[in-house]
Amino acid sequence: MATPERILDAVREALAQEPRLDLRRFPIRLWWEWGDLGMAGEVPDVAMKKLALERAAAVPGVAHIIDELHVIPDRRVPDDELRAHVCRVLLSEPALQPFSLRARHGEQVDTWHDAGAEARGTIEVRVEDGVVTLDGDVTGLGHKRLAGVLAWWVPGVRDVVNGLGVTPREQDSDGEMSDGVRLALEKDPLVNPESIAISARSGVVTLSGAVHSEVARQAAERDAWCVWGVDRVENRLAVQR
Repeated sequence: MATPERILDAVREALAQEPRLDLRRFPIRLWWEWGDLGMAGEVPDVAMKKLALERAAAVPGVAHIIDELHVIPDRRVPDDELRAHVCRVLLSEPALQPFSLRARHGEQVDTWHDAGAEARGTIEVRVEDGVVTLDGDVTGLGHKRLAGVLAWWVPGVRDVVNGLGVTPREQDSDGEMSDGVRLALEKDPLVNPESIAISARSGVVTLSGAVHSEVARQAAERDAWCVWGVDRVENRLAVQR
């Protein structure tokens, strides 16, 4: 059985072999704690965060990761302002109207939207040091993924911890993952999803087809990375002017 020191060395080597991780500019601190791998640091975007986690998780001996990797925001936003912005974004999404919406700050809970007796669940938003946590229950994986993507898109967010439960329980699948990515693309005004084919397999999403600009190509990839459960994105989109 490998020692913690050897596992940490193997993780360092795995991270160094990922060409899209710039460890000199964005170093990642590693540690071993009670059988779990800890990872902390600041990275430029959600893609780099998930790539680092995916590389580390593939190392033999790594069963669980203490994730303290955060994205460097374009600007820092006070938690109160960020919490309100996330709530406004979720409240404006028609697909989330059947769910009550609450914001928690310490022991204080504010109701932003009461779906009444016909409520199909509740979404609760917490923000601490730029990290958004979503708790509660929704009725489908599509709702869970949509709420997470919308939270990631809010300027100033450093991380999204999507703890939303799904009731009744729903079996995840590659098809569900593809549907979640397509829904994210449909919500992005920079992207026309009609010309994009999406396939998913075991957390790896592949985008193929054509888009009208490099901006749209990058936006589509970014949207896919923001979807809960996506570990890697293969961007095979061509720019067709």
